[in-house]
Amino acid sequence: MKYAVGTAIVLFVLLICIRNKRIFYTVAEKLSVFWFRLAASFLILFMLNLGAGLIGFFVPINVASGLLIAILGIPGIASVCALSILL
Repeated sequence: MKYAVGTAIVLFVLLICIRNKRIFYTVAEKLSVFWFRLAASFLILFMLNLGAGLIGFFVPINVASGLLIAILGIPGIASVCALSILL
């Protein structure tokens, strides 16, 4: 039942977005930018883990740290590094 309600809501929002093509393209553009930033953040986390792992400093690679870096950018990298040092 939950899936049916969720699917109906998603289809309704999609219908509203398709009716106005400008809104649909704006939403699609923002989603594509977010997914690119998320992929880039995981690449940055991987390179940071490889580089810092040589000196014994490990940065966790998980969804929470990836989202934090994707949303905040450079301050997100600093906060993930600070949290991995302090914890």
